[in-house]
Amino acid sequence: MGKAAKGSRKGKKAWRPDITTNHVDDYFDESIRDAIIGKASDTKSTDKIPAKRKIEKHKEKVLHYENPFVQAVTSSSSKKSKRKKKQVNTQTIQHDKFSQVDDISSTLTAIWNNEGEATDRPKKKQKASIIPVVEVEPPGCSFYPSFEACQDSFALVVASGMQKIYKKELGPQPLLETIPGEAIANEDDGALSWTAAFPDEVWEHTFSFLPTNVDRHAVALVCRSWYQIERLSRRKIFVGNCYAVAPVAAVRRFPEVRVATIKGKPSFVELLYTDWGGGAEMWIQSMANGWPLLEELRLKRMVVSDDCLKLIARSFKNFRVLSLAFCEGFSAAGLAAIAANCRNLEALDLHQYKVKKNCINWISHFPESFTSLVTLNIACLDGEMNVSTLERLVSRCPYLKTLRLNHVTPLEKLVGLLHRAPQLVDLGIGILIGEGYPGFFSKLESAFAHLKHLKNLFWKAGPLYLPAIYPICEGLTTLHLFESSIKAPELAKVVCQCKNLQQLWIRDLIEDDGLIAVASSCKLLRKLQIVRSDLPYCPLTEIGLIAVSSGCVMLESVLYFCRQMTNSALLTIANNCPNLTCFRLCITKPYTPDYITQEPLDAGFGAIVESCKDLRRLSISGLLTDRVFITIGASANRLEWLSVCCAGDGDAGLHYILSGCRKLRMLEIRKCPFGIKALLDNADKLKTMRCLWMSSCSVTLGECRLLAKKIPRLNVEVIDETGGGPVHSRRDHFPVEKLYIYNTFTGPRLDAPPSVLTVW
Repeated sequence: MGKAAKGSRKGKKAWRPDITTNHVDDYFDESIRDAIIGKASDTKSTDKIPAKRKIEKHKEKVLHYENPFVQAVTSSSSKKSKRKKKQVNTQTIQHDKFSQVDDISSTLTAIWNNEGEATDRPKKKQKASIIPVVEVEPPGCSFYPSFEACQDSFALVVASGMQKIYKKELGPQPLLETIPGEAIANEDDGALSWTAAFPDEVWEHTFSFLPTNVDRHAVALVCRSWYQIERLSRRKIFVGNCYAVAPVAAVRRFPEVRVATIKGKPSFVELLYTDWGGGAEMWIQSMANGWPLLEELRLKRMVVSDDCLKLIARSFKNFRVLSLAFCEGFSAAGLAAIAANCRNLEALDLHQYKVKKNCINWISHFPESFTSLVTLNIACLDGEMNVSTLERLVSRCPYLKTLRLNHVTPLEKLVGLLHRAPQLVDLGIGILIGEGYPGFFSKLESAFAHLKHLKNLFWKAGPLYLPAIYPICEGLTTLHLFESSIKAPELAKVVCQCKNLQQLWIRDLIEDDGLIAVASSCKLLRKLQIVRSDLPYCPLTEIGLIAVSSGCVMLESVLYFCRQMTNSALLTIANNCPNLTCFRLCITKPYTPDYITQEPLDAGFGAIVESCKDLRRLSISGLLTDRVFITIGASANRLEWLSVCCAGDGDAGLHYILSGCRKLRMLEIRKCPFGIKALLDNADKLKTMRCLWMSSCSVTLGECRLLAKKIPRLNVEVIDETGGGPVHSRRDHFPVEKLYIYNTFTGPRLDAPPSVLTVW
């Protein structure tokens, strides 16, 4: 097989002489002539021109490629745009034929116009055309690249690939059609299915921002998952009545508690100093078994034995805070166990109880390496103590902020303690031994001058050394003089120098003139508590309270004992202090009317309730009718604690209270003509309250039995100190002197003393 023979070129040249272009020349000559004389040429299709038809035919076969990664640039030469496709109909085809001739003729311009004058040649507007730039490969993509250029090109390729990966991973994700997680039980609301989209840790962190236990309780009722999350994330627990819930149930419900506050006896005066119960043994035993990580324990009005304190010291290794307020039953031996075993203790607060001193120098049980103490309140210790040991303890605790000494402290030892703790913020001083010795005043004044950060002062000493605190009075925010026997003139001198005072606790020895001084000096006062002294009469009247309300417009809490009051004075107080949250007015003589008009004080207390929208606690006394209870039930929407003494006309007044006050939790009634009928009519309200106390009212044992049967969840306890026998042996008409009612989930308590009769 040889090479293929080449074709003859003779045949290809043979057709060339036969081509003629005469018809083309004739066409252009005719068109030029018609254009010169201004005559429209006949419609002739340019398709008849063989040369143009051949060019258009081959032009359509040219292949074009556009690089999407190269941007186009603008060119100065114009480019014809593509003609749109013609519609297939007769009218359109005919129109296109005429338009072709018009386009050709429009490109030729007449040199002379009709009048034979020369005209300017019109300029064509050039259109910008787009010419793609030439894509140049980087040097690393050539046939023989250098090493550096190859590495650069490789880096560009890797960067481009990583950008795609990052865009896929970090870009916005599409919406999920389904949410991963466990299916919601049938009993849960389907509308809460979105809660499963978040892990439990998110909800636990969110629940930590809830301010009160009431809010957390409301969250736990939403669904089962939130109930489980809330119970496992609860770190603080508050029990207002130690008999309202069983200790084992509380520990099982909240297994991760770190801070616990338990209250025993109610704060009613009749029960404070009686054998009512309130033992802490079962609670502390349950805490030791179920809350090994407990850090803070606050007990109030409970019976705490030395064995309880020893169990606390052994069970909680990271124990930091112990507060025993109005508690009884323990001694210095139990405190010694706390001091020896609680190595991380930060606060030891013993408030308002006489501790038995059966362990000499119990403070020495704190280890020598112990330095974490922040609060030390030993004001309730009886008798003189070893102050030298206390000085060493104070010296090695640099973060000590609160120090409250017992009733008997040598004056020279007090000066040494103050010099060793200049960082104190809260200081309590008892009776100073050595008053009257010369030279001690200057030493005490110098010691107080070192306390630059002192804000709270509890003073129980006499008036002799009171001027020693004048240099620090301007920085005080709390002044506690409840147990001091200082008279009005000395009190006025001290108060006038306390410009930033916010809380004042004092006896009625201050009198009206002293309160006028308070009103003119303490403009930032928020809390005022004045209690009775040992005087046979009360020296305070409405004048002092009016002065304080006019000068201290930021007042929020008031406890005031007086011998007389008027409606106009209460109206003035309501107008001056609309931010009151606590108003407790105690008129010493029962059934005292407005001493000017001799009318009941209904209008005055009604003005307090209507003006103070955020009122939470209210105590009323004097001559009052059912009209004031109508106002309280209608306007006291946030009232939680109400104390009534010697007021009302009958059961209607109690009915107005129970049916109106929506947030009422505690109700205290003394010497009022109220019976059980209003309680039976408002049984649902009693289910939401914490407790109810009634003394010297119109109540019989039979009515108490009816109430106990109607609301089985209530504990109805009759306090009878006469020893009249068991409750089942008494008849229904037996009068009840003291009645205590509270809600409980555990039923009747088993440790009730003989004087407490539980009604079934």
